[in-house]
Amino acid sequence: MTSGWYEKAAVLVEALPYIKKFCGKRVVIKYGGNAMINEELKDAITQDIVLMKYVGIKPIIVHGGGPDISSMLSRVGKKNDFINGLRITDGETMEIAQMVLVGKINKEIVTLINKHGAKAVGLCGKDADFIKVDKQLVEVKDGAGTVKKDIGLVGRVKEIDTEILDVLTDKGFIPVIAPVGVGPGGQSYNINADYAAGAIAWALKADKFVLITDVEGVIDNRRGERRLIPHINREEAERLIEEKVITGGMLPKVNCCLEALEKGVERIHIINGTVMHSLLLEIFTESGIGTMIEK
Repeated sequence: MTSGWYEKAAVLVEALPYIKKFCGKRVVIKYGGNAMINEELKDAITQDIVLMKYVGIKPIIVHGGGPDISSMLSRVGKKNDFINGLRITDGETMEIAQMVLVGKINKEIVTLINKHGAKAVGLCGKDADFIKVDKQLVEVKDGAGTVKKDIGLVGRVKEIDTEILDVLTDKGFIPVIAPVGVGPGGQSYNINADYAAGAIAWALKADKFVLITDVEGVIDNRRGERRLIPHINREEAERLIEEKVITGGMLPKVNCCLEALEKGVERIHIINGTVMHSLLLEIFTESGIGTMIEK
């Protein structure tokens, strides 16, 4: 029993310098993957966020919702098509995505955070027009080389007005942001949640940017074994993309990390949200988990 007490005390002592370091600082958290589907993991993540708030950190949450959008599209008989990890989004798909992201998932996260004792406010980029976008084209290779392809109402972040986030965090609220932006004429655009979170992180000059996903981090399979890469810099990440080590759904995650690094975010972490309390392990322990990307 006594050793158990010491172990608990050691955990608290290990967390102390990180509590001191990040007290009063802004941490942008991209919340996605199975941690948004599994009820036990959802509860654990929102508990982590509330604990961060109560030790003085200012968390800002940007959530995804791909599986729920895909499920709803399947229910209405629409295909789920992706290019380079980005969803092809026509008008009907955009309407469904906005309904799922803003009307369902966003309010579920807000409710859970509030249940655990903090004060959360749900937003999307159309609130106060704080996320302005233009159309994002994707580069694909064909017989003639690389061409840019239009994939519909998919937005590229053009401008973030942080005023509404400044007001909410300064007043003690936790912003929970759905990745829907506003384009020309007030048109809604679907934004990849990783890119949206990265843009918000650099616009806020966040002290830490954490992406919660379904895998341990960046994985190297080149030698026939699954190996986590715990730390990479910008040049190494670009080389892994060129060598096709980073592909699929990890590609937009790492690309948004590289853009955030370019815009001034110092360190970014990709962690496995299927590990219970992975957020606390990342923020408050010396070893952390996942892959850290830095300049």
